[in-house]
Amino acid sequence: MNIVILAAGTGKRMRSALPKVLHPLAGRPLLAHVIDTARTLEPTRLVVVIGHGADAVRTAVAAPDLQFAVQEQQLGTGHAVQQALPLLDSSVPTLVLYGDVPLTRASTLQRLCEGAGHDGYGVLTVTLDNPAGYGRIVRDAAGKVERIVEQKDATPEQQAIREINTGIVAMPTARLQAWLAALKNNNSQGEFYLTDVVEMAIDAGIDIFTAQPDDEWETLGVNSKQQLAELERIHQRNVADALLVAGVTLADPARIDVRGSLECGRDVSVDVNCVFEGRVTLADNVSIGPNCVIRNATIGAGTRVDAFTHIEGAEVGAQAVVGPYARLRPGAALADEVHIGNFVEVKNAVIGRGSKANHLSYVGDSEVGTRVNIGAGTITCNYDGANKLRTVIEDDVFVGSDTQLVAPVRVGRGATIAAGTTVWKDVAEGVLVMNDKTQTGKQGYVRPTKKKG
Repeated sequence: MNIVILAAGTGKRMRSALPKVLHPLAGRPLLAHVIDTARTLEPTRLVVVIGHGADAVRTAVAAPDLQFAVQEQQLGTGHAVQQALPLLDSSVPTLVLYGDVPLTRASTLQRLCEGAGHDGYGVLTVTLDNPAGYGRIVRDAAGKVERIVEQKDATPEQQAIREINTGIVAMPTARLQAWLAALKNNNSQGEFYLTDVVEMAIDAGIDIFTAQPDDEWETLGVNSKQQLAELERIHQRNVADALLVAGVTLADPARIDVRGSLECGRDVSVDVNCVFEGRVTLADNVSIGPNCVIRNATIGAGTRVDAFTHIEGAEVGAQAVVGPYARLRPGAALADEVHIGNFVEVKNAVIGRGSKANHLSYVGDSEVGTRVNIGAGTITCNYDGANKLRTVIEDDVFVGSDTQLVAPVRVGRGATIAAGTTVWKDVAEGVLVMNDKTQTGKQGYVRPTKKKG
């Protein structure tokens, strides 16, 4: 089949310079969700009709399997599909989707297309308690679809109809060109409605097949920030439900955000207010504390990530402890049993098995061996104002508190660095290194006091 996705609208009610279909849901553009669903149907041609913000939309979703048609003036849905016609394969049916309706299941669309068949006309409808604002499905006494009437053109009797048109249709492409060419815009909006094609199909002797989704939210579109927020919550609850079914323990399913993919092993637990972005993998028995942000990361089995920790572009081994208030930046690679504690930042650094940096430290552009202890307040001075330089700390090194390691520098195996030392030269294996210090004391010293008055 062909699939045409309409994505040319201005989205005035969004009150934003960003094209409506590029507003994010679960961290990705609305349009990207629709395209992903369309791809699962394996279309012969996949065409996106763009208009408002066309260059931005094209740039955001461009891919080898996508073609773009431009609707210079937004003159209605029928006019939009007409722009895509030259790009379609007339020998197969065409399914029309919408770039601002992101949650429709592929199974629903498959059911619609199968019902319509190769030469039939299928309409996805839904029955709403409050159908205000939507086109109504008008049926005859036998229950067959007669026409679709838009809200502004409907009579009071027609407005009482609760079955509405979602706009998602499957049509025979070979007949579409003639039907679209015959469209009139004698309606209150002065637009060429794709819904008017239904009457042409009926006049041609085609029975209209209708299908309904399993859930009403599959057909909900976005026209405002309020609606976008509502769909975000629906999507996130669906994701949470899937995680629960898979055996993940969620402290509160209403307080998790997955903005990408989250793959979990057995007996994983996630506390409240955690955000997962990009591709995140949590192995067996991982626990994530509250208020963590984890992006494009892999966490090994049995690892504990404590509260308020940020992890991005990092790999964490098994049985590690990270946080609270830790930050792993891109390129951080922690081996098994590593401890990264509160207010410790690691960037572009490999840390060996069993090593620990438990307090108030920065480890950047470094290679840290096994069983290394990095004391509180230690920093690797990796930037000389122009270049990033590397620090190497070999196995079994003890780094005392408040140490500065000025890169490029290497600390040999088993060395000990005294507290308060600045290391700017390589350190040999097994030695104690310190800066010369003098400490004096004064007898009878009196602290200053505040003056009264």
